[in-house]
Amino acid sequence: MWIVFSLLAALAAASVITLSKLGIRDVEPSVAFAVESVLIIVVAWGVVAWQGHLPTVAHLEGRTWVFLVAAGVLTGVSSLLSFQALKLGQASQTSSFDKISLVFSIVLAVVFLKEKLTWQLVLGAALMAGGAVLIAFSKPAA
Repeated sequence: MWIVFSLLAALAAASVITLSKLGIRDVEPSVAFAVESVLIIVVAWGVVAWQGHLPTVAHLEGRTWVFLVAAGVLTGVSSLLSFQALKLGQASQTSSFDKISLVFSIVLAVVFLKEKLTWQLVLGAALMAGGAVLIAFSKPAA
């Protein structure tokens, strides 16, 4: 089932890139991100409430809060940087180059989560990174 959710997430992310690029034409990237962030908060907390998980928030441990707050801050920074890149570049190029995060994710997972590194993982990451660089530095069609 994780594959279905991952593919749906990828489709949603691709849609976000396209809609965001259209939305930032006449506005500063930080303003566009702020507007989207408010909606993200409403949707996220709406889902938590709808699923009946609001009471579990009170039971989160301190260490969990630290990790989630740090991840939240980095999500905000990442999104702000992505919006700035999107404002300056083409959607296909900026979103593909952003996918080099896959390589960083693999390195961080191996180092901090002790995940196993296989030749398939290394080859796949290298191919994806190579593809991202190829797309990012391609000349836009006239």
